Amino acid sequence: MATYIILLGPPGVGKGTQAEILAEQTGLAHVSTGELFREHIKNKTELGILANYFMHKGELVPDDVTIAMVKDRIMRPDCEAGVVLDGFPRTPVQADAANSMLNEIGAKVDVVPYITAPKEVIVERLSSRWTCRESGHIFNVAFNPPLKVGVCDFDGSELYQRDDDKAETVQKRIQVYLDRTSPLIEYYRTVGILHEIRGDQEIEQVTKELLDALKK
Repeated sequence: MATYIILLGPPGVGKGTQAEILAEQTGLAHVSTGELFREHIKNKTELGILANYFMHKGELVPDDVTIAMVKDRIMRPDCEAGVVLDGFPRTPVQADAANSMLNEIGAKVDVVPYITAPKEVIVERLSSRWTCRESGHIFNVAFNPPLKVGVCDFDGSELYQRDDDKAETVQKRIQVYLDRTSPLIEYYRTVGILHEIRGDQEIEQVTKELLDALKK
């Protein structure tokens, strides 16, 4: 039976890193809204143009745009065994959409790990983040710097700082996330499938606690 995990947490808390590890260790597909946005933006789809407009303003992408992207993605063959959803849902409306999508294929949300960290930690992480212009590889000049300044280790393309990774925008992104996601967090807590995990620990410890939550 397919397994569906929703990984929650504000921007910069380490969801992407942990989602990749979970996907590798469980055999599930990693479905990241960030990657979906980059894919659509790079291909200049209608959804991508809309997403890009809101992301550059430091705002969350509207529900209908995100839902359309995710619905298309989870129907691809590599998602048959289930998925680790990273960055979706972020609002109760998106949560309802996720439930409807899964109901259509006879599935449900199994567990919702919620990774948290102090705001100052997140701001430091994100404002130090630089992105590969060609493929979207991410480096952190404070914690995971590239071998050569300004150059991606993987494809040699230029690294740049996205507008939504600058300190002022980061603080706004965090607050927007918390304001819009609080009802969703409470919903999953009430349902009994939310597991809070501190994201300011060592990566290995966060992974261990995530895997423990899945076993429960």
